[in-house]
Amino acid sequence: MVPRPQLPGRAGSTSLAPHMTDKILCIVHQATSDTGRVGRVLRELGYEVETTCPRRAGPLPPPETLAGAVMFGGPMSANDDDTDPALRAELDWLETALAAETPFVGICLGAQMLAKVLGSTVAWHPEDMHEIGYVPVTPTRAWRDCMAEPMYFYQWHKETFDLPKGAVLLAEGDRYPNQAFRYGEKSYGIQFHPEVTREIMLRWAGNSGDRLERPEVQSLEQQMAFNTRHEPAIEAWTRRFLAEWIGAGEKVSAGADEAAAAE
Repeated sequence: MVPRPQLPGRAGSTSLAPHMTDKILCIVHQATSDTGRVGRVLRELGYEVETTCPRRAGPLPPPETLAGAVMFGGPMSANDDDTDPALRAELDWLETALAAETPFVGICLGAQMLAKVLGSTVAWHPEDMHEIGYVPVTPTRAWRDCMAEPMYFYQWHKETFDLPKGAVLLAEGDRYPNQAFRYGEKSYGIQFHPEVTREIMLRWAGNSGDRLERPEVQSLEQQMAFNTRHEPAIEAWTRRFLAEWIGAGEKVSAGADEAAAAE
């Protein structure tokens, strides 16, 4: 297990280190991975989005040179660091990102890696239950300003994490209780997949082998129906969450002030 990094004051801090850049790094784990809705929304919010697969592109840049970072999912486990040098390097980089107070969002595997770096256990479901399809996620009181009521989000995983010490639980689920948490002010772990669009969902289903035949997961037909029903709400939530996380409202206000000053 990766020792929890020593980050004095981080869990309760309200001051963020200044990151004088508009670049957000999206870290993926396969050459064919797609940042989907998350990457698109960040670009629409005015940020430069750079996508990298460190397994192919090499070391990640210093986190203090970034406005933020999003680490996506992948087929590997956060526990593979003893046999996977690339994963080990990502975990080490994540520790430096936390120390630099770089805004960070981990999605699925990325959330599990964040939890691991913070000293928590990442493990399979005790009954070997997979979670694939659109599943209701319920916000805790701490997240009601961002998610006012339970919502359906896409899921594709069989591992989960314990809540890290000092973290705030933000959302819960029935089969996998820990669905989202915040550590400090700007580091989030999200088990579900807000980036998944209909196109990505169909691609994953096409590469799923026999996993959609498991009795506890949704069929492709069910997933398509849920996608049609819940896609607009997921789009709106993703935009609201990312704008709040990265401070896009402040960015837009600053741009407006600059434009007014130039007139």
